Amino acid sequence: MKRFLFERLPAWLLLGIFLLIVVYAPLTVWLGTVFPGMAVALKAWKEVLIGVVLILLLVQVLHRRQMSRFSSDPFLWLVLAYTVLHLMMLGIYPPENAQVAISGLMIDLRYVLFAAAVYVFLRLYPSYRRRFVTVGIIGACVVVGFATLELVLPKDTLSAIGYGNSTIQPYLTVDKNPDFIRFNSTLRGPNPLGAYAIIALAGVVAWTIGKRGQRLSNRQKALIGVFTLASIIALWVSYSRSALIGAVIALLVLGYAAFGHSLTRRQWLVGLGALLVIGLGIFSVRNTTFFQNVILHDNLATGSSVDSNSAHVASLNEASQAFAVQPLGAGIGSTGSASQFGTHPMIIENQYLMIAHEAGWMGLGLFLTLLGFTMYRLIRMPWTWLSLTVLASGMGLTVVGLLLPVWADDTVSIVWWGLAAVALIGGNYERTTNKKTA
Repeated sequence: MKRFLFERLPAWLLLGIFLLIVVYAPLTVWLGTVFPGMAVALKAWKEVLIGVVLILLLVQVLHRRQMSRFSSDPFLWLVLAYTVLHLMMLGIYPPENAQVAISGLMIDLRYVLFAAAVYVFLRLYPSYRRRFVTVGIIGACVVVGFATLELVLPKDTLSAIGYGNSTIQPYLTVDKNPDFIRFNSTLRGPNPLGAYAIIALAGVVAWTIGKRGQRLSNRQKALIGVFTLASIIALWVSYSRSALIGAVIALLVLGYAAFGHSLTRRQWLVGLGALLVIGLGIFSVRNTTFFQNVILHDNLATGSSVDSNSAHVASLNEASQAFAVQPLGAGIGSTGSASQFGTHPMIIENQYLMIAHEAGWMGLGLFLTLLGFTMYRLIRMPWTWLSLTVLASGMGLTVVGLLLPVWADDTVSIVWWGLAAVALIGGNYERTTNKKTA
């Protein structure tokens, strides 16, 4: 009974969250149509399960008298400090209502608490590491696979299970231009799909790097080719400019990890020259219809009264002004979807300004410290295909956060931070470089 309660049950719950998070959007939309009165409650399933797992893990650690094993871990201390600060903010700036408070806390804390739960669980039971990696790969296949299928399926296919104006749009367009359809796959929108595709693409490239010098079977080559193509398609059909930038950064990080230490000065100069040529090529087509729509999202002929660029700038200006005059923040739930439950909704198109607006400069400092510490540990540890996947995609997503609240999306944030926890624990994965820890 104890083994079930303290090992198998937390394992099933964490792995279940990790798997279902990539399909929960269509599931909750469909269940919301079947049980309309429970539509809001259904969205909180993962947060409830994370809370149950944390309680079980805490009881187990206390029962086994292993608190000292975790009490000196900086990663857990940073997660705890970030969580406590958010709870304190509820007293400093009480939200308008309980729904704003609960929604705000869930959006801000679910992914760091999930990472902490996975981290503690795998330190107790490291044999489960490969299961998390396997579930992560399965989830990626589902997301990029369905995104590829959307190229041939009717664009409103998801309307059959309840997608629409009152739930999630089955698809979007680039500034109301019907010639450029933005797909969601199984996620909540095109931008989350683009961000998720960064993780998938980084994963297949990192795995391929790890196989350098090895003879691959035809089956392995085919799987690599299919998954790589599907990841690129998922990235492309999202038409997310921030995701494209993030993907380029992730690939550059992987390229440096694989070849940076062995390149000669001449090869570096050739590479820089190639990047310059690509940049000039992009600049030369800046006035084409394709560039105006896909890259700039700005075409006056489409009928969009306010283009996305203007909306981004307005959002950043408003958030920057608030950041300057509110060093302690404005309170939990004061931005994003949580603020929609109050009387002063506010959308901030920047992850870091969003955190600062809610939790102040201290909250932003704690989050950046947690993110930076996670990246630092990934850099310092022996590089495996998994740690490189998390490191490269994390750097890409960090840049995406400058243009979008990337960690506010539950699928992207839980998948990346969950994989980060698995990578930090380590494991018997194949090394991708000869890098040694200092």
